[in-house]
Amino acid sequence: MKQLAAKIFARIIFKRNQKWVNNPVKAQQDTFQKLIASGSKTLFGEDHSFSSIAQPSDFAKQVPVRDYEGLRSYVDRIVAGEEDILWPGKPIYFSKTSGTTSGAKYIPITEESMPTHITAARDALLTYIHYTGKADFLKGKQIFVQGSPELDYKNGIALGRLSGIVAHYVPSYLQKSSMPSWETNCIEDWEEKVEAIVAETIPENMTLIGGIPSWVQMYFEKIKSQTNQDVGALFKNFSLFVYGGVNFEPYKSVFKNLIGRSVDTLELFPASEGFFAYQDIPNQEGLLLLLNNGIFYEFIRVDEIQQENPKRYTLGEVEIGVNYALIISTTAGLWAYNIGDTVRFVSTAPYRLVVTGRIKHFISAFGEHVIGKEVETALKRATEGTPIRVREFTVAPQVKPETGLPYHEWCIEFDQAPEDMVAFETALDAEMEKQNVYYQDLIQGKVLRKLVVKPIIKQGFEKYMKSIGKLGGQNKVPRLANDRKIADALQKTQ
Repeated sequence: MKQLAAKIFARIIFKRNQKWVNNPVKAQQDTFQKLIASGSKTLFGEDHSFSSIAQPSDFAKQVPVRDYEGLRSYVDRIVAGEEDILWPGKPIYFSKTSGTTSGAKYIPITEESMPTHITAARDALLTYIHYTGKADFLKGKQIFVQGSPELDYKNGIALGRLSGIVAHYVPSYLQKSSMPSWETNCIEDWEEKVEAIVAETIPENMTLIGGIPSWVQMYFEKIKSQTNQDVGALFKNFSLFVYGGVNFEPYKSVFKNLIGRSVDTLELFPASEGFFAYQDIPNQEGLLLLLNNGIFYEFIRVDEIQQENPKRYTLGEVEIGVNYALIISTTAGLWAYNIGDTVRFVSTAPYRLVVTGRIKHFISAFGEHVIGKEVETALKRATEGTPIRVREFTVAPQVKPETGLPYHEWCIEFDQAPEDMVAFETALDAEMEKQNVYYQDLIQGKVLRKLVVKPIIKQGFEKYMKSIGKLGGQNKVPRLANDRKIADALQKTQ
Protein backbone atom coordinates (compact mmCIF):
# COMPACT_ATOMS: atom_id res chain seq x y z
CA MET A 1 0.00 0.00 0.00
CA LYS A 2 2.80 2.39 0.94
CA GLN A 3 4.57 1.68 -2.37
CA LEU A 4 1.46 2.36 -4.45
CA ALA A 5 0.78 5.63 -2.62
CA ALA A 6 4.40 6.66 -3.16
CA LYS A 7 4.17 6.02 -6.91
CA ILE A 8 0.99 8.11 -7.19
CA PHE A 9 2.51 10.91 -5.13
CA ALA A 10 5.73 10.73 -7.19
CA ARG A 11 3.74 11.28 -10.39
CA ILE A 12 1.97 14.31 -8.88
CA ILE A 13 5.20 15.90 -7.63
CA PHE A 14 6.98 15.24 -10.92
CA LYS A 15 4.25 16.99 -12.91
CA ARG A 16 4.17 19.88 -10.44
CA ASN A 17 7.92 20.37 -10.70
CA GLN A 18 7.82 20.47 -14.48
CA LYS A 19 6.34 23.99 -14.23
CA TRP A 20 9.64 25.46 -13.01
CA VAL A 21 11.83 22.95 -14.86
CA ASN A 22 10.29 24.13 -18.15
CA ASN A 23 10.33 27.83 -17.19
CA PRO A 24 13.71 28.18 -15.46
CA VAL A 25 14.44 31.86 -16.04
CA LYS A 26 10.96 32.91 -14.92
CA ALA A 27 11.30 30.72 -11.82
CA GLN A 28 14.51 32.52 -10.94
CA GLN A 29 12.99 35.95 -11.60
CA ASP A 30 10.06 35.14 -9.30
CA THR A 31 12.43 33.89 -6.59
CA PHE A 32 14.57 37.01 -6.92
CA GLN A 33 11.61 39.37 -6.52
CA LYS A 34 10.33 37.52 -3.43
CA LEU A 35 13.78 37.53 -1.82
CA ILE A 36 14.31 41.25 -2.40
CA ALA A 37 10.83 42.05 -1.04
CA SER A 38 11.58 40.19 2.19
CA GLY A 39 15.16 41.45 2.40
CA SER A 40 13.95 45.04 2.21
CA LYS A 41 12.58 44.62 5.74
CA THR A 42 16.01 43.89 7.23
CA LEU A 43 19.08 45.77 8.40
CA PHE A 44 21.06 44.23 5.55
CA GLY A 45 18.43 45.43 3.09
CA GLU A 46 18.65 48.96 4.47
CA ASP A 47 22.45 48.92 4.33
CA HIS A 48 22.37 47.87 0.67
CA SER A 49 19.38 49.96 -0.52
CA PHE A 50 17.16 47.01 -1.42
CA SER A 51 14.31 49.44 -2.02
CA SER A 52 16.07 50.59 -5.20
CA ILE A 53 16.81 47.09 -6.53
CA ALA A 54 14.57 46.19 -9.45
CA GLN A 55 16.59 43.52 -11.25
CA PRO A 56 19.62 41.26 -10.79
CA SER A 57 21.99 43.79 -12.38
CA ASP A 58 21.04 46.30 -9.65
CA PHE A 59 21.63 43.64 -7.04
CA ALA A 60 25.08 42.84 -8.46
CA LYS A 61 26.04 46.54 -8.28
CA GLN A 62 24.80 47.09 -4.73
CA VAL A 63 25.52 43.80 -2.99
CA PRO A 64 29.10 42.50 -3.19
CA VAL A 65 29.88 38.80 -3.13
CA ARG A 66 30.83 37.66 0.36
CA ASP A 67 31.83 34.46 2.12
CA TYR A 68 31.05 33.75 5.77
CA GLU A 69 33.71 36.11 7.02
CA GLY A 70 32.23 38.86 4.87
CA LEU A 71 28.79 38.35 6.46
CA ARG A 72 30.15 37.67 9.92
CA SER A 73 29.36 41.08 11.41
CA TYR A 74 25.68 40.53 10.56
CA VAL A 75 25.63 36.90 11.71
CA ASP A 76 27.25 37.85 15.02
CA ARG A 77 24.36 40.23 15.70
CA ILE A 78 21.85 37.45 15.00
CA VAL A 79 23.76 35.09 17.30
CA ALA A 80 23.64 37.81 19.96
CA GLY A 81 19.82 37.75 19.72
CA GLU A 82 18.94 40.66 17.41
CA GLU A 83 16.03 40.42 14.96
CA ASP A 84 15.53 41.52 11.34
CA ILE A 85 19.24 41.49 10.53
CA LEU A 86 19.64 39.29 7.42
CA TRP A 87 16.05 37.98 7.21
CA PRO A 88 12.84 39.15 8.91
CA GLY A 89 12.60 37.92 12.49
CA LYS A 90 15.02 35.40 13.93
CA PRO A 91 16.26 32.07 12.56
CA ILE A 92 14.79 28.89 14.04
CA TYR A 93 18.15 27.09 13.89
CA PHE A 94 21.85 27.68 13.48
CA SER A 95 23.63 24.98 11.52
CA LYS A 96 27.07 24.73 13.05
CA THR A 97 29.88 23.99 10.62
CA SER A 98 33.65 24.09 10.79
CA GLY A 99 35.18 27.40 9.72
CA THR A 100 38.47 27.44 7.85
CA THR A 101 39.80 30.70 9.24
CA SER A 102 38.17 31.54 12.54
CA GLY A 103 36.54 28.59 14.24
CA ALA A 104 32.89 27.58 14.07
CA LYS A 105 30.44 29.07 11.59
CA TYR A 106 26.78 29.59 12.46
CA ILE A 107 24.67 29.30 9.31
CA PRO A 108 21.13 30.61 9.91
CA ILE A 109 18.16 28.41 8.99
CA THR A 110 14.83 30.22 9.00
CA GLU A 111 11.19 29.20 9.12
CA GLU A 112 11.09 29.81 5.35
CA SER A 113 14.31 27.97 4.49
CA MET A 114 13.97 24.85 6.66
CA PRO A 115 11.14 23.27 4.59
CA THR A 116 13.20 23.61 1.41
CA HIS A 117 15.79 21.14 2.76
CA ILE A 118 13.08 18.60 3.57
CA THR A 119 11.07 19.08 0.37
CA ALA A 120 14.17 18.73 -1.83
CA ALA A 121 15.19 15.46 -0.16
CA ARG A 122 11.64 14.16 -0.50
CA ASP A 123 11.41 15.17 -4.16
CA ALA A 124 14.73 13.49 -4.93
CA LEU A 125 13.38 10.15 -3.70
CA LEU A 126 10.02 10.66 -5.40
CA THR A 127 11.70 11.54 -8.69
CA TYR A 128 13.75 8.35 -8.42
CA ILE A 129 10.51 6.39 -7.87
CA HIS A 130 8.85 8.16 -10.82
CA TYR A 131 11.66 7.35 -13.29
CA THR A 132 12.42 3.82 -12.12
CA GLY A 133 9.05 2.62 -10.86
CA LYS A 134 10.96 1.19 -7.88
CA ALA A 135 9.43 1.78 -4.46
CA ASP A 136 10.18 -1.51 -2.73
CA PHE A 137 12.79 0.17 -0.54
CA LEU A 138 9.80 1.50 1.42
CA LYS A 139 9.01 -2.06 2.55
CA GLY A 140 12.13 -2.30 4.69
CA LYS A 141 14.29 -0.13 6.93
CA GLN A 142 16.16 3.00 5.87
CA ILE A 143 19.20 4.60 7.43
CA PHE A 144 21.09 7.84 6.84
CA VAL A 145 24.46 7.68 8.56
CA GLN A 146 24.53 11.20 10.01
CA GLY A 147 25.39 13.51 12.89
CA SER A 148 23.77 13.61 16.31
CA PRO A 149 20.24 15.10 16.45
CA GLU A 150 20.88 16.53 19.90
CA LEU A 151 20.65 20.32 19.85
CA ASP A 152 22.26 23.03 21.93
CA TYR A 153 20.91 26.56 22.22
CA LYS A 154 22.42 29.94 21.48
CA ASN A 155 20.36 32.81 22.89
CA GLY A 156 17.19 30.77 22.53
CA ILE A 157 17.95 29.51 19.01
CA ALA A 158 18.52 25.76 18.50
CA LEU A 159 22.01 24.89 17.32
CA GLY A 160 23.32 21.68 15.72
CA ARG A 161 24.77 20.00 12.65
CA LEU A 162 22.52 20.11 9.58
CA SER A 163 22.18 16.32 9.38
CA GLY A 164 21.17 16.27 13.05
CA ILE A 165 18.64 19.06 12.56
CA VAL A 166 17.11 17.27 9.56
CA ALA A 167 16.71 14.13 11.70
CA HIS A 168 13.95 15.99 13.56
CA TYR A 169 11.94 16.16 10.31
CA VAL A 170 11.70 12.49 9.34
CA PRO A 171 8.21 12.14 7.79
CA SER A 172 5.70 10.30 9.96
CA TYR A 173 5.25 7.55 7.37
CA LEU A 174 9.00 6.76 7.58
CA GLN A 175 9.52 7.11 11.34
CA LYS A 176 8.83 3.45 12.13
CA SER A 177 11.22 2.26 9.44
CA SER A 178 13.94 4.88 9.98
CA MET A 179 17.18 3.87 11.69
CA PRO A 180 19.22 4.03 13.85
CA SER A 181 17.45 4.47 17.19
CA TRP A 182 17.38 7.93 18.71
CA GLU A 183 19.80 6.81 21.45
CA THR A 184 22.34 5.48 18.96
CA ASN A 185 22.00 8.54 16.75
CA CYS A 186 22.88 10.73 19.74
CA ILE A 187 26.24 9.02 20.35
CA GLU A 188 28.93 11.64 19.73
CA ASP A 189 31.99 9.38 19.44
CA TRP A 190 32.01 8.30 15.80
CA GLU A 191 33.66 4.91 16.22
CA GLU A 192 31.35 4.00 19.09
CA LYS A 193 28.37 5.20 17.05
CA VAL A 194 29.25 3.05 14.03
CA GLU A 195 29.61 -0.01 16.26
CA ALA A 196 26.14 0.65 17.70
CA ILE A 197 24.66 1.20 14.21
CA VAL A 198 26.14 -2.09 13.05
CA ALA A 199 24.67 -3.94 16.03
CA GLU A 200 21.22 -2.43 15.43
CA THR A 201 21.07 -2.93 11.69
CA ILE A 202 22.57 -6.41 11.19
CA PRO A 203 19.29 -8.18 12.08
CA GLU A 204 17.13 -5.77 10.06
CA ASN A 205 15.80 -5.73 6.49
CA MET A 206 17.84 -2.73 5.32
CA THR A 207 16.64 -1.49 1.93
CA LEU A 208 17.94 2.10 1.67
CA ILE A 209 21.28 3.33 3.06
CA GLY A 210 22.54 6.88 2.77
CA GLY A 211 25.37 9.14 3.87
CA ILE A 212 28.78 10.50 2.91
CA PRO A 213 30.56 7.62 1.10
CA SER A 214 33.69 7.56 3.25
CA TRP A 215 31.68 7.08 6.45
CA VAL A 216 29.21 4.60 4.95
CA GLN A 217 32.26 2.68 3.75
CA MET A 218 33.46 2.44 7.36
CA TYR A 219 30.01 1.14 8.36
CA PHE A 220 30.05 -1.46 5.55
CA GLU A 221 33.54 -2.65 6.46
CA LYS A 222 32.54 -3.25 10.08
CA ILE A 223 29.48 -5.20 8.91
CA LYS A 224 31.64 -7.36 6.65
CA SER A 225 34.26 -8.00 9.36
CA GLN A 226 31.60 -8.96 11.92
CA THR A 227 29.40 -11.13 9.69
CA ASN A 228 31.88 -12.46 7.12
CA GLN A 229 29.27 -11.58 4.50
CA ASP A 230 29.06 -9.03 1.72
CA VAL A 231 26.66 -6.22 2.61
CA GLY A 232 24.45 -7.15 -0.33
CA ALA A 233 24.22 -10.77 0.88
CA LEU A 234 23.35 -9.78 4.44
CA PHE A 235 20.85 -7.15 3.33
CA LYS A 236 19.23 -9.07 0.48
CA ASN A 237 16.73 -6.26 -0.27
CA PHE A 238 19.22 -3.37 -0.09
CA SER A 239 18.54 -1.60 -3.39
CA LEU A 240 19.34 2.12 -3.09
CA PHE A 241 22.38 4.03 -1.86
CA VAL A 242 21.84 7.78 -1.41
CA TYR A 243 24.87 10.03 -1.08
CA GLY A 244 26.09 13.59 -1.31
CA GLY A 245 28.99 15.79 -0.34
CA VAL A 246 31.65 14.12 -2.47
CA ASN A 247 32.06 12.52 -5.87
CA PHE A 248 31.19 8.82 -5.64
CA GLU A 249 33.39 7.73 -8.56
CA PRO A 250 36.57 7.12 -6.50
CA TYR A 251 34.56 4.90 -4.14
CA LYS A 252 32.68 2.85 -6.75
CA SER A 253 35.01 -0.13 -6.94
CA VAL A 254 35.40 -0.33 -3.15
CA PHE A 255 31.63 -0.21 -2.62
CA LYS A 256 31.01 -2.84 -5.27
CA ASN A 257 33.48 -5.10 -3.49
CA LEU A 258 31.88 -4.45 -0.07
CA ILE A 259 28.29 -4.85 -1.30
CA GLY A 260 29.08 -7.74 -3.63
CA ARG A 261 26.55 -6.69 -6.25
CA SER A 262 25.20 -3.58 -7.93
CA VAL A 263 22.66 -1.28 -6.28
CA ASP A 264 21.07 1.89 -7.58
CA THR A 265 22.59 5.18 -6.47
CA LEU A 266 21.03 8.61 -5.99
CA GLU A 267 23.24 11.70 -5.70
CA LEU A 268 22.22 14.82 -3.76
CA PHE A 269 23.83 18.28 -3.48
CA PRO A 270 22.86 19.56 -0.03
CA ALA A 271 24.68 21.98 2.28
CA SER A 272 23.94 23.92 5.44
CA GLU A 273 23.35 26.95 3.23
CA GLY A 274 20.71 25.25 1.09
CA PHE A 275 19.72 22.18 -0.91
CA PHE A 276 20.82 22.95 -4.45
CA ALA A 277 20.35 19.96 -6.73
CA TYR A 278 19.66 16.25 -7.01
CA GLN A 279 20.04 13.51 -9.59
CA ASP A 280 16.70 13.45 -11.37
CA ILE A 281 17.45 10.76 -13.97
CA PRO A 282 19.23 7.58 -12.83
CA ASN A 283 22.54 6.71 -14.51
CA GLN A 284 22.71 10.07 -16.27
CA GLU A 285 25.38 12.68 -15.64
CA GLY A 286 24.25 15.86 -13.99
CA LEU A 287 22.14 17.01 -11.07
CA LEU A 288 18.95 18.99 -11.62
CA LEU A 289 19.43 22.53 -10.26
CA LEU A 290 16.52 23.35 -7.97
CA LEU A 291 14.95 26.63 -9.04
CA ASN A 292 11.89 26.51 -6.77
CA ASN A 293 13.79 26.25 -3.51
CA GLY A 294 13.95 29.83 -2.32
CA ILE A 295 17.43 30.30 -3.78
CA PHE A 296 18.55 32.85 -6.37
CA TYR A 297 21.70 31.72 -8.14
CA GLU A 298 24.54 33.71 -9.61
CA PHE A 299 27.70 32.33 -11.15
CA ILE A 300 31.26 33.63 -11.50
CA ARG A 301 33.65 32.00 -13.94
CA VAL A 302 36.48 30.39 -12.01
CA ASP A 303 39.02 31.81 -14.44
CA GLU A 304 37.70 35.32 -13.68
CA ILE A 305 37.14 35.04 -9.92
CA GLN A 306 40.48 36.63 -8.98
CA GLN A 307 39.56 39.81 -10.87
CA GLU A 308 38.73 42.86 -8.77
CA ASN A 309 35.10 42.95 -9.92
CA PRO A 310 34.29 39.75 -11.84
CA LYS A 311 31.09 39.52 -13.86
CA ARG A 312 28.21 37.75 -12.13
CA TYR A 313 26.23 35.61 -14.55
CA THR A 314 22.57 34.77 -14.00
CA LEU A 315 21.08 31.42 -14.94
CA GLY A 316 20.15 32.45 -18.48
CA GLU A 317 23.75 33.50 -19.18
CA VAL A 318 25.66 30.38 -18.19
CA GLU A 319 27.38 28.13 -20.72
CA ILE A 320 27.85 24.38 -20.82
CA GLY A 321 31.36 23.20 -19.96
CA VAL A 322 32.54 26.28 -18.03
CA ASN A 323 33.62 26.06 -14.40
CA TYR A 324 31.72 28.52 -12.20
CA ALA A 325 31.82 29.50 -8.56
CA LEU A 326 28.32 29.13 -7.13
CA ILE A 327 26.89 32.29 -5.55
CA ILE A 328 23.57 32.11 -3.69
CA SER A 329 20.95 34.37 -2.09
CA THR A 330 18.45 32.54 0.09
CA THR A 331 15.41 32.66 2.34
CA ALA A 332 17.84 32.17 5.23
CA GLY A 333 19.25 35.65 4.58
CA LEU A 334 22.48 34.70 2.85
CA TRP A 335 22.99 37.43 0.26
CA ALA A 336 25.37 37.01 -2.72
CA TYR A 337 27.02 34.30 -0.65
CA ASN A 338 29.97 32.38 -2.03
CA ILE A 339 29.56 28.85 -0.67
CA GLY A 340 32.97 27.80 -1.99
CA ASP A 341 31.79 25.12 -4.43
CA THR A 342 32.53 25.12 -8.14
CA VAL A 343 30.13 23.66 -10.69
CA ARG A 344 29.96 22.97 -14.41
CA PHE A 345 26.75 22.74 -16.42
CA VAL A 346 26.25 19.67 -18.57
CA SER A 347 22.80 20.74 -19.78
CA THR A 348 20.72 23.93 -19.94
CA ALA A 349 17.42 22.32 -20.94
CA PRO A 350 16.87 21.54 -18.15
CA TYR A 351 19.67 23.01 -16.07
CA ARG A 352 21.84 20.16 -14.84
CA LEU A 353 25.28 20.51 -13.33
CA VAL A 354 28.12 18.56 -11.79
CA VAL A 355 30.09 19.68 -8.76
CA THR A 356 33.71 20.10 -9.84
CA GLY A 357 35.39 21.00 -6.55
CA ARG A 358 36.00 23.69 -3.99
CA ILE A 359 37.42 27.12 -4.74
CA LYS A 360 39.88 26.76 -1.86
CA HIS A 361 40.71 23.15 -2.75
CA PHE A 362 42.97 23.29 -5.77
CA ILE A 363 46.63 23.11 -6.70
CA SER A 364 48.12 26.07 -8.47
CA ALA A 365 51.63 26.23 -7.04
CA PHE A 366 52.90 26.74 -10.59
CA GLY A 367 49.84 28.24 -12.31
CA GLU A 368 48.28 24.88 -13.23
CA HIS A 369 45.01 25.39 -11.26
CA VAL A 370 44.17 21.70 -10.98
CA ILE A 371 40.66 21.15 -9.57
CA GLY A 372 38.95 18.27 -7.79
CA LYS A 373 37.02 16.95 -10.79
CA GLU A 374 40.26 16.59 -12.75
CA VAL A 375 42.08 14.48 -10.17
CA GLU A 376 39.00 12.33 -9.56
CA THR A 377 38.54 11.69 -13.29
CA ALA A 378 42.24 10.92 -13.79
CA LEU A 379 42.24 8.42 -10.92
CA LYS A 380 39.07 6.76 -12.17
CA ARG A 381 40.49 6.29 -15.65
CA ALA A 382 43.89 5.11 -14.42
CA THR A 383 42.29 2.37 -12.31
CA GLU A 384 39.55 1.28 -14.75
CA GLY A 385 39.95 -2.32 -15.84
CA THR A 386 42.55 -3.01 -13.14
CA PRO A 387 42.30 -4.71 -9.73
CA ILE A 388 43.49 -1.49 -8.06
CA ARG A 389 41.07 -0.21 -5.42
CA VAL A 390 41.49 3.20 -3.81
CA ARG A 391 40.03 3.82 -0.37
CA GLU A 392 40.88 7.51 0.03
CA PHE A 393 43.26 10.08 -1.42
CA THR A 394 44.40 13.68 -1.45
CA VAL A 395 46.89 15.56 -3.61
CA ALA A 396 49.41 18.27 -2.65
CA PRO A 397 52.33 20.05 -4.32
CA GLN A 398 55.89 19.20 -3.36
CA VAL A 399 57.53 22.53 -4.12
CA LYS A 400 60.93 21.92 -2.53
CA PRO A 401 61.91 18.27 -2.97
CA GLU A 402 65.26 17.10 -1.68
CA THR A 403 66.32 16.30 -5.25
CA GLY A 404 65.02 16.95 -8.72
CA LEU A 405 62.12 19.02 -10.00
CA PRO A 406 58.96 19.84 -7.99
CA TYR A 407 55.99 17.52 -8.42
CA HIS A 408 52.44 16.75 -7.37
CA GLU A 409 52.33 14.18 -4.59
CA TRP A 410 49.32 11.85 -4.43
CA CYS A 411 48.72 10.47 -0.94
CA ILE A 412 46.65 7.34 -1.58
CA GLU A 413 45.32 4.72 0.81
CA PHE A 414 44.80 1.58 -1.22
CA ASP A 415 42.51 -1.34 -0.49
CA GLN A 416 44.24 -3.08 -3.38
CA ALA A 417 47.58 -1.51 -4.30
CA PRO A 418 49.14 -1.63 -7.78
CA GLU A 419 51.59 -4.45 -8.38
CA ASP A 420 53.75 -2.05 -10.39
CA MET A 421 53.70 1.37 -8.73
CA VAL A 422 55.89 3.01 -11.39
CA ALA A 423 53.54 1.88 -14.17
CA PHE A 424 50.56 3.13 -12.16
CA GLU A 425 52.22 6.53 -11.61
CA THR A 426 52.93 6.78 -15.34
CA ALA A 427 49.32 5.93 -16.25
CA LEU A 428 47.93 8.34 -13.65
CA ASP A 429 50.19 11.15 -14.83
CA ALA A 430 49.16 10.56 -18.45
CA GLU A 431 45.51 10.91 -17.44
CA MET A 432 46.26 14.10 -15.50
CA GLU A 433 47.94 15.61 -18.55
CA LYS A 434 44.77 14.87 -20.52
CA GLN A 435 42.62 16.55 -17.85
CA ASN A 436 44.60 19.77 -17.45
CA VAL A 437 46.51 21.37 -20.32
CA TYR A 438 48.43 23.71 -18.00
CA TYR A 439 49.70 20.73 -16.03
CA GLN A 440 50.68 19.07 -19.30
CA ASP A 441 52.63 22.18 -20.36
CA LEU A 442 54.48 22.26 -17.04
CA ILE A 443 55.44 18.59 -17.36
CA GLN A 444 56.55 18.94 -20.97
CA GLY A 445 58.35 22.19 -20.22
CA LYS A 446 60.22 20.47 -17.38
CA VAL A 447 58.92 22.89 -14.76
CA LEU A 448 57.38 19.90 -12.96
CA ARG A 449 58.34 16.24 -13.03
CA LYS A 450 55.73 13.53 -13.26
CA LEU A 451 53.56 12.92 -10.20
CA VAL A 452 54.62 10.71 -7.31
CA VAL A 453 52.30 8.38 -5.39
CA LYS A 454 52.85 8.15 -1.63
CA PRO A 455 51.00 5.10 -0.27
CA ILE A 456 49.29 5.75 3.09
CA ILE A 457 48.94 2.97 5.66
CA LYS A 458 45.60 1.27 6.26
CA GLN A 459 43.20 3.57 8.13
CA GLY A 460 45.71 6.40 7.78
CA PHE A 461 43.03 8.86 6.69
CA GLU A 462 40.75 7.83 9.56
CA LYS A 463 43.60 8.36 12.01
CA TYR A 464 44.28 11.79 10.53
CA MET A 465 40.62 12.85 10.70
CA LYS A 466 40.41 11.57 14.27
CA SER A 467 43.53 13.53 15.22
CA ILE A 468 41.91 16.79 14.13
CA GLY A 469 38.54 15.96 15.70
CA LYS A 470 36.71 15.46 12.39
CA LEU A 471 36.05 11.73 12.27
CA GLY A 472 32.59 10.97 10.90
CA GLY A 473 29.49 13.10 10.42
CA GLN A 474 29.58 15.53 7.52
CA ASN A 475 33.36 15.91 7.53
CA LYS A 476 35.30 15.12 4.36
CA VAL A 477 38.98 14.96 3.44
CA PRO A 478 39.75 17.61 0.78
CA ARG A 479 40.84 16.06 -2.51
CA LEU A 480 43.31 18.89 -3.12
CA ALA A 481 45.31 21.43 -1.18
CA ASN A 482 47.67 24.13 -2.36
CA ASP A 483 49.90 23.50 0.65
CA ARG A 484 51.31 20.43 2.41
CA LYS A 485 49.48 20.62 5.73
CA ILE A 486 47.31 17.55 5.13
CA ALA A 487 49.93 15.59 3.18
CA ASP A 488 52.58 16.06 5.87
CA ALA A 489 50.14 15.18 8.66
CA LEU A 490 49.09 12.00 6.84
CA GLN A 491 52.68 10.92 6.45
CA LYS A 492 53.25 11.30 10.19
CA THR A 493 50.72 8.49 10.67
CA GLN A 494 53.06 6.12 8.80
